[in-house]
Amino acid sequence: MDQSPVPPLPLEGLTVVAVEQAVAAPFATRQLADLGARVIKVERIDGGDFARGYDTAAGGLASHFVWCNRGKESIALDVKDPRGLDVVRRLIAGADVFVQNLAQGAAARLGLDAATLCAAHPRLVAVDISGYGAGGPYADKRAYDMLVQCEAGLVSVTGTPERPVKAGIPAADIAAAMYAFSGVLAALVRRGTTGRGGPVEVSMLDALAEWMGHPLHHTMHGGAAPARTGLAHAVIAPYDAYATADGGRVLLSVQNDREWGRLAGQVLGRADAATDPANAARVANRDRTDALVAGALGALTTDEALARLEGAGIACARLRDLHELAEHPQLAARDRWREVGTPVGPLRALLPPITLPGGTEARMGDVPALGEHTGALLRAVGMTDEEIAALRRDGVAA
Repeated sequence: MDQSPVPPLPLEGLTVVAVEQAVAAPFATRQLADLGARVIKVERIDGGDFARGYDTAAGGLASHFVWCNRGKESIALDVKDPRGLDVVRRLIAGADVFVQNLAQGAAARLGLDAATLCAAHPRLVAVDISGYGAGGPYADKRAYDMLVQCEAGLVSVTGTPERPVKAGIPAADIAAAMYAFSGVLAALVRRGTTGRGGPVEVSMLDALAEWMGHPLHHTMHGGAAPARTGLAHAVIAPYDAYATADGGRVLLSVQNDREWGRLAGQVLGRADAATDPANAARVANRDRTDALVAGALGALTTDEALARLEGAGIACARLRDLHELAEHPQLAARDRWREVGTPVGPLRALLPPITLPGGTEARMGDVPALGEHTGALLRAVGMTDEEIAALRRDGVAA
């Protein structure tokens, strides 16, 4: 029996300081916290991270904030006051990583931009997350997720032929967050070999433009943008969602002519259609193709349709809503749910997607109340109780 110790989380012992708000930076630093890093979140004294006020859906807390901020320590400071900024500088002096996504130019005015901090602290990895990057004509534009989805062309390829729509999740924020996360990991690896950290820059537009790779290359090199097709595929048929007899919808994908033959013969009951033309012709006659599939699946319940498709070796899925995702049998079978502590009590949350078999499970720490750790962190940077009381009295700390 293996008696070797369980390896610690890979970022155990690292400290991250973040002056962050909304989604992009908080989601990036949450990944670091889940992997063992200590994350100190610097928030405004007047309400904190404004994502705290987006909604009250998570038991009275904002769902965005609960999602992006578990496992962090919250300190509430007025960084525009020299005394508050001094506290941030003291925290950074003991940190391995600094992350900020303030409005363009704000970090530089405070001396908290990555270039300035890395010049002062050569081992520090410092991350600037922005909407459009530090230079160029868009540098100072406001960059909210929906706006960047539009600028990056995502909206142009999402939706129906009649109407473009934005993605239902903050895709630009998430893309920037994940590149910031991976950028930090890469910079830490480099620091391990060179002893130096360095700046990391990520823009929401750059990140989402990279995610647009398939339609972008299709358009640049093929000359025509892929059509908006709803749940259908622009160049494959049948590939869509079809209604079933009990009110559900089943999505299926036929990837080649062999699969079409099995679908036609074993599911549609149309062996005569199994020798129909190849995919290009099915796409050209999509209405006829879809009518064949819809007619057969519409006579079956969702479970019956899925069983028949699975039996024929056809890729398929149930079109689920979010309540059904929360009860997904695969997530339950793989024990992917945990409870996270919050100021309103425990809430369900998914384990992060990165699994390290044989190692310590991801650290899913509590979601902090605003300023919950202010006193402890101020003492940790050497302040006396009298100094802390003065900062609170003057509205510099909360």
